[in-house]
Amino acid sequence: MRYLILLLCVAQLAGCATRLSADERTAVAGKTYVITGASSGFGKGVALELAAMRANVVLAARRTDALQAVAAEATARGGSALAVTTDVSRPDEVQRLLDAAVARFGRVDVWINNAAVGAIGVFDTVAVEDHARIVDVNLKGLIYGSHVALRQFRRQGAGTLVNIGSVESVIPQAYHASYSATKAATLSLGRSLNEELRLTGAGNIAVATVLPWATDTPFFNHAANYSGGTPRMPLMDEPQKVVDAIVWISVNPQEELAVGWKAKTAYAGARLAPDLAERAAASAAHRYQFETAPPAPVTSGALHQPMAGTTGVDGGHRERIERENERNAAQRRGE
Repeated sequence: MRYLILLLCVAQLAGCATRLSADERTAVAGKTYVITGASSGFGKGVALELAAMRANVVLAARRTDALQAVAAEATARGGSALAVTTDVSRPDEVQRLLDAAVARFGRVDVWINNAAVGAIGVFDTVAVEDHARIVDVNLKGLIYGSHVALRQFRRQGAGTLVNIGSVESVIPQAYHASYSATKAATLSLGRSLNEELRLTGAGNIAVATVLPWATDTPFFNHAANYSGGTPRMPLMDEPQKVVDAIVWISVNPQEELAVGWKAKTAYAGARLAPDLAERAAASAAHRYQFETAPPAPVTSGALHQPMAGTTGVDGGHRERIERENERNAAQRRGE
């Protein structure tokens, strides 16, 4: 009976389409979006998709050259773009980001907290300064962005805050401990803020949390890695699915959105059988990261300093993992 209920929950969740209608795409034109982590991955993909709808996009990340390249591409697609070099772990820079957006476009309609970093490895083998940096970016940066955005929305009388969580917001992942902790906090913050907005009568302000499955973006290139193996996750999603969901929820805000059937199944499983879901996720991560991954050196990735290259929306990990799996299978067959 429990599994029947789970399947029914997943079927219900899966009913939400995340493609904008023609009218919704038209309504995006002229709206102003602030997007952190916009130099690659989800942030870049969302910026370019919105620009094609003639939105104003304010792009934030640490890599000035990469941001300017995204801004140029966004402008070429029909949008108006402003690049603001920003480290979201610094509240003064986040305030400067808001001020630049308002000075250029007069208001902010949607603020997307997307910037995030992570570390892979047994918790106590990861350098403590790397754990601290993950908290600085993923949690403190989220708080700083949410704080300035909500103040601006109250001044305007309306606005939408979109926070990018993860399936790890509901199922903490072994070997991603600090990242999972900050993503749980992302979900908790969104729920708290929505209750505050309800109680204070701010009905034209919304907070949405997006919960993707593990997705093939440069995030895994940028992550610190103490596992001894190349970053791997099973059944990675393609990034366009999440990009579409972020854009959709910015126009159709709801409190939480799990993206795709895998994330929806995990979301339902976390409610119905949390221990089972956590053990299954941990076992899969252990097998992929510690038993089958090719060797890789210890690195702090892009946590403390930006990383050159890696500016795509797609990270190319699915193809790499498929090749690795084929080699592993051949070795098992003795080929």
